[in-house]
Amino acid sequence: MAKHDLAARVEEASAAVSRELECRPQAGIILGTGLGGLAERVEDARSMSYADIPFFPESTVETHAGRLLAGTLAGKDVVAMEGRFHYYEGYTLEQVTFPVRVMKALGAKALVVTNACGGMNPLHEPGDIILIDDHINLMGVNPLVGPNDESLGPRFPDMSEPYDQELLRLAEAVALEHNIRAHRGVYVGVTGPCLETRAEYRFLRGIGADVVGMSTVPEVIVAVHAKLRVLGMSVITDQCLPDALEPAKIETIVAVAGEAGPKLETLVSETLARANL
Repeated sequence: MAKHDLAARVEEASAAVSRELECRPQAGIILGTGLGGLAERVEDARSMSYADIPFFPESTVETHAGRLLAGTLAGKDVVAMEGRFHYYEGYTLEQVTFPVRVMKALGAKALVVTNACGGMNPLHEPGDIILIDDHINLMGVNPLVGPNDESLGPRFPDMSEPYDQELLRLAEAVALEHNIRAHRGVYVGVTGPCLETRAEYRFLRGIGADVVGMSTVPEVIVAVHAKLRVLGMSVITDQCLPDALEPAKIETIVAVAGEAGPKLETLVSETLARANL
């Protein structure tokens, strides 16, 4: 796929989605591992398989449904990805972030991105929610590398505030009202798919990260490039403390994410209800 054809591919994909789902979303939502329950709260839901959307990759991760959902959530028109794409699946970052471009083309003003992550801050526990305040890109790649199409965004997007502070404050207020353990924190994105060594966890914590995961950062970079307001939330599924590290079990990670799902659903729904988009 040539970089200069990106805008044309976005237009074709968004036109196909618009015809099938008849949506004009105010917000886009990316549902991470084990967090698909939010889709059940979408009213008047209409769905479309990724396989039917031009230029969309197909999700190869078992816990990701692989469809685009449109409808109403908390009084806002939304389009939600039930399953995202990852760099470790073998896709380029342009492919990984392509749905964000499509959401923008459909009319979205904001992007809510969720994920399951490993917690490195000893004050945080599995099941806690991290409201992402900033991130570190350690993937070694950037989705904006290559020729830039000014119709999609600026050559050098400013990343001094990638996560929208107003949306963060709204989410904090919702968490406080519902007695949900939520902390602001820094997310570090790595390629995966292997989990980290003890030495790597020490390094990541030492450079200022609270949680670590294999997604989110590329989508947020493209969202900022596209001038979307971003709200990011992570569910801590396992503690990654190097001096007390135990082998991770994917089944446990998915289970903890699922148990925390209702809290995340409340945070996303009520924050969107209060947001001026």
